[in-house]
Amino acid sequence: MAHGRTIGALALDNYQRAARVVLANHLITRTFPDRIALPLVRRWATELREDLAELFGYRLEVTETTARVFPVLDRLDGGKPARTPADRVFDRRRYAYLALVLSALGRAGEQTTLSELADQVAADTARVDGLDLSTDRAADRDAFVDAVGWLAHRGALTLADGDAGGWVSDPEAGEALYDIDRQVVFALFRPPRALQHLHSVRGLLTEDPAATAHPAAADLERAARRALVERPVVYLTDLSPEQRPALGRDRVVAEVELFTGLRAERRAEGVALIDTSGRLSDVRFPGTGTLAQVALLLAGEIADRVLDIDHPLPHRFDDADPAQALIDQLDAAIPEATVFAPLAELRAADPALAEPDSDDEPIETRQASEAPSFPLVDAAWVHETMRALHDRYGTTFAAQWQADVTGLTTEVLGLLERLRMVRAVDDGVLVLPALARYRGAVVTVRAKRAAELFVTAADTDRPEDTAPTSPAGEGNR
Repeated sequence: MAHGRTIGALALDNYQRAARVVLANHLITRTFPDRIALPLVRRWATELREDLAELFGYRLEVTETTARVFPVLDRLDGGKPARTPADRVFDRRRYAYLALVLSALGRAGEQTTLSELADQVAADTARVDGLDLSTDRAADRDAFVDAVGWLAHRGALTLADGDAGGWVSDPEAGEALYDIDRQVVFALFRPPRALQHLHSVRGLLTEDPAATAHPAAADLERAARRALVERPVVYLTDLSPEQRPALGRDRVVAEVELFTGLRAERRAEGVALIDTSGRLSDVRFPGTGTLAQVALLLAGEIADRVLDIDHPLPHRFDDADPAQALIDQLDAAIPEATVFAPLAELRAADPALAEPDSDDEPIETRQASEAPSFPLVDAAWVHETMRALHDRYGTTFAAQWQADVTGLTTEVLGLLERLRMVRAVDDGVLVLPALARYRGAVVTVRAKRAAELFVTAADTDRPEDTAPTSPAGEGNR
């Protein structure tokens, strides 16, 4: 039984805030995501541990300095990349440096300098084909410091002296000394399986309970609850036929609402948790800033285009699986020379690591019976609409976007796709049901008064005050 039913009304909000923190941040330290998160989680450690296990199948480990959630991975999600402190998305080189820095920190003592850490990582890259780290190259230094900064932001490293920026500018003159928190380092890298034994990243995923001969109802319900807290919106077609009835049960959705304190919005196509607290969503929408507000404007324009009965849009089956495409990309990059062959040969006997069976059913039959169809908005219309929005509101955009309509379009479509409102295809975008939630957006532009001689930094990143007619000011999970 979920502890939310037994916790008093006065304490329930505090418990739900702790639940949202652990779901949003699978690693919590004394400083990450903030200084109040760890004491809050430690206060409810016993109840959280039991509820996470019962409702989602997750494991929670809490120590004096860390709290670590070990989730059950049902699918890979490419929409949550690692980012630098300046919000730049990690590329392959930064991910590689991050892994090697973690490895070096695991062998280090209580302190290390940035140059020593760079030397160790550079030596390790020599054993990896296609990767190196040369401190003579500014791009390599930038990527390396981004990886170090990611760890420092989470408390694995604490700057004791010096300046990383000085080392980036001139490694001969600059230096930085870091204290190492070994408990955070060890909590960060805890893979469920030895990576050297895997031929495919699919081995890191849980076995789908629906794939078994007689799936347990509790396992199917846990999979449905996991989808609710991990995705911005859960469409029924995202789940297997065995899992869909679980998502439709009032009790299953109510348990997630009680645990998180969020409200579920249910439609015929699926369910979404609405996070007005801002403690579970990694992206608030609607939100401030050029990208979020232009995305809202474009969503409204797309919704109007879909509803235009005089010019109906074509529909297309959506049979693509982004998660499978991501698995294929990652598997193609696995260096086979590093896989431990004797244990890898056991893969054939391990259902979790086995390749999926081939499906001889014609693709047309699968599309008609399983894949839904969605309105298709062609790419030319999207670009024309973005150009029109730029012509109308461009002077209010953040400076970096005022002369880059193409880049702005790419980023805005990426945000809408991440929120599962559209699906990008080669010749346009498929319009998903969640986008209808933001139809009829009303736009007001704040005119600058004549007495205003200066514009604040916040104003330069607010193209306009936009508000959807329904629901106003709410954030999607």
